[in-house]
Amino acid sequence: MEGDGVLTVILAGLRHPVVRRVGEAVLTLIGVSILTFVLLRVIPGNQITAQYGTEAGNLSSAQIASLEAYYGIDKPLIVQYFTWLGGVLTGNLGVSLTSHLSVASMTAQALPNTLELAVLAIVVGLVLGVPGGVLAASRPQKLRDNAAQFLSLFALSIPTFLLATVIASWLANTIGWYPNGEGYRTLLEDPGLNLQQMLLPALVLGISIAPPVLQTTRTSILAIRSEDFVRTARAKGVPERQLQVRHILRNALIPVVTISGLQFGFLLGGAVVTEQIFAIPGVGRQVLLGLNQKEYAVVQSTVLIIATMFVVVNLLTDVLYRVVDPKVRVR
Repeated sequence: MEGDGVLTVILAGLRHPVVRRVGEAVLTLIGVSILTFVLLRVIPGNQITAQYGTEAGNLSSAQIASLEAYYGIDKPLIVQYFTWLGGVLTGNLGVSLTSHLSVASMTAQALPNTLELAVLAIVVGLVLGVPGGVLAASRPQKLRDNAAQFLSLFALSIPTFLLATVIASWLANTIGWYPNGEGYRTLLEDPGLNLQQMLLPALVLGISIAPPVLQTTRTSILAIRSEDFVRTARAKGVPERQLQVRHILRNALIPVVTISGLQFGFLLGGAVVTEQIFAIPGVGRQVLLGLNQKEYAVVQSTVLIIATMFVVVNLLTDVLYRVVDPKVRVR
């Protein structure tokens, strides 16, 4: 009987939403690792062709076999995959054969830059999106609402690389200001220059984040206004300003937490183009350089790290959502 009780507790624990999400996250990471591994091998070329270019065709069979053994690509794919995965599970993310640095040390240097950029971009997106959503919801289907939604759609339709290039070129040519051309400085090395170098990329990414935040805020506010508790509070004589801030806006921001978490997770790996244009040595740029050099270990391990951060951010967002919204907590 005691064994049945323990089994019941274990099964109940496995059915807990958070435990279920953790299990889904692990399966997602396994899928990402397999997909990344396969796609890298589908792309034409390997480390040998990346290093020797057209001269690779002049190598003898013995030389090619020796290089394949050196790069570890002479083994069957299934062996290569589990060799790499086994190293990752033991903390060995691999070594870059170009820079001769470990992927762990490279990521330790690049990750803080990407995190800083993501945080600043989220701040910009919220500063632009939340007030825009409040403004649009204040007069639905009126001029300010239509204008806000038009600007939102326009900002969403502009490609990131185009917006980044236009802003950087215009500032450089008009006022001669382009701090990113001075060589990147971390926040610890030169806080002033670092913040200047992060300003433009954070603005570019923030503009792309603002539209979904604006739309979510607007839709949520309009939905909350029709709730019974809002009508009850208004009937009890709650001041309109207090009603808008404490009752409507506070509850309407709950979905914004979710969309912000999703956007933050996206930024951790989706800022490749922006990092490349503004010469920010982040993890996105690290993946891009790894692809150019066919650095399998660099790309596979960095993508897995990005995916891990993405699922962790989503898990934390889900937990936070359950904390701030009692209705979700009981599901």
